[in-house]
Amino acid sequence: MKKPRRTTRRQFLQQSNVAFAVLSAPVVPLYRSESNLMESPMESQAEVQNCEVVIIGGSYAGLSAAMSLGRSLRQVLVVDSGKPCNRQTPHSHNLITHDGATPQEIAEKAKAQVLKYGTVRWQNGIAVQAKQIPTGFEIKTESGGLFRAKKLLLATGVTDIMPDIPGFAECWGISVLHCPYCHGYEVKQQNIGLIGNGEVGFELCRLLYQWSKKLTLFTNGKSTLTAEQHEKLKARQISVVEKDIAHIEHNRGYIREIVLGDGSKTPVSAVFARVRFKQHCDIPQQLGCGMSEMGHIKVNDFQKTDIPGVFAAGDSTTPFRAVSFAMASGTKAGSFINKELIDEAF
Repeated sequence: MKKPRRTTRRQFLQQSNVAFAVLSAPVVPLYRSESNLMESPMESQAEVQNCEVVIIGGSYAGLSAAMSLGRSLRQVLVVDSGKPCNRQTPHSHNLITHDGATPQEIAEKAKAQVLKYGTVRWQNGIAVQAKQIPTGFEIKTESGGLFRAKKLLLATGVTDIMPDIPGFAECWGISVLHCPYCHGYEVKQQNIGLIGNGEVGFELCRLLYQWSKKLTLFTNGKSTLTAEQHEKLKARQISVVEKDIAHIEHNRGYIREIVLGDGSKTPVSAVFARVRFKQHCDIPQQLGCGMSEMGHIKVNDFQKTDIPGVFAAGDSTTPFRAVSFAMASGTKAGSFINKELIDEAF
């Protein structure tokens, strides 16, 4: 009978090192299964990280949803670019318990509270690609990060498109404003300029007249208001200026006056205007989400898009652009994502 070979000390140490390497190898993340171990074009470029929900956008809607999901013990990843649309705005108003705080203060406090929930993770970066896979969704970031989740929440916001008026963009959110409910009280009874024409300009006049009777409507060219609209504005001593706007004179975003094409100037304390917008990223289009006529992501009362498993919340879904609306829609989205996961599990 052949005697077993004796293991030398060197061989024992080598075998021990191999065993230790196997035992200390990284554990495969949650929710891997045979069906999602197949390599995809994305996966060949980076190691895949898995969770239950990926939230693209970490501002007010995304943070509110993350808190709801974190408190529901869900594994959540928030991917955020760090560039909210209100980053120029000095103060946030019409938000109880936070009235007058800066948007950054509110967001930083919210983020700190959300990340206290151990199942919520944060990823700084820009999501550039998303696609459906058999187990849910695969999301890729600009830096090459790759994530998979059962559900996806788009809290991506919108990008405002500034008109070609020098000084307008620099004042946007500071003294060129979009919402009187958020900023009207701070300029009440002051000289306010309104930039708009036709029906939009007339509605701006009607709305802001509640906050100040010292209004001037700048149509930035020939007026398209109806004769009846002109008469109503005239009866309330609202001036209509049809000259082209040359530029906005300001000091660090705070308006001093509107300078017209002929060189004349009109001092104002603030300007209200409606601007066009576009979706902040094209991921909703990549996934095939339906869009409204105004350009918002279509959602139902539960913040669900028409793509199964994809939810959306915040400014990308509604014309009501206020922090409180974004928070409410995020909380609702997080709750219904959790409910959908529960329904599927049972």
